[in-house]
Amino acid sequence: MAVRVLLVEDDAGVADALAEALQSRGHTVSHAIRGSDALHRHRAADVILLDLNLPDMHGLDVLRKVRQVSPVPVLVLTASGDERSVVRGLRLGADDYLTKPVRLAELLARMDAVVRRAAASAAPQDGVVRVEDVEIDLGARRVLVDGHDIGLTAKEFAVLAVLAARPGTAVSRQQLMDEVWGDAYLAVSRSLDVHLTQLRAKLDRPGLLTTIRGFGYRLGRD
Repeated sequence: MAVRVLLVEDDAGVADALAEALQSRGHTVSHAIRGSDALHRHRAADVILLDLNLPDMHGLDVLRKVRQVSPVPVLVLTASGDERSVVRGLRLGADDYLTKPVRLAELLARMDAVVRRAAASAAPQDGVVRVEDVEIDLGARRVLVDGHDIGLTAKEFAVLAVLAARPGTAVSRQQLMDEVWGDAYLAVSRSLDVHLTQLRAKLDRPGLLTTIRGFGYRLGRD
């Protein structure tokens, strides 16, 4: 599936190589060097590849500002071993991340997965699931706890929606990653762990989202 890619990368050599590879596979690539340029041009993209080290601002600041106004899929590009930035990026709403140097086959697969998931998330959904004082509105993509909107990110909501579709039923880690990220092989366990930690903190209902040791998770108490 051909998509419009906004490549935010200040290294000309890396940007040229990635753009050429993506264009050879039918994608349209727009290149931005500065974070401020990305903020002006993100609405014209189907997916953003976002480097963290930019000349005018940190990539995570770009991500935070984009997430305030747009659900466009964002893949963070980070230096190998920069775990703190990875975790911060996921908490700010990044859909996935890749470590440099980027392997083209993995990049293409992850791009396809996040774009596919974004398209599925945008499809009309109906129904409200209630578990105790938690109300999960699948159509409005909104979660209320005791009547208050807890402001989940798109990925946090996606994780909760999979569990809410089967309240009281154990869902395996593999199935959860497959449904949220599009392919369990591509999903990174640490990504899921970060989103679950944030989800539990925002729900603030200990015991409501249960870990089934060695298997997966369940929404609802025993």
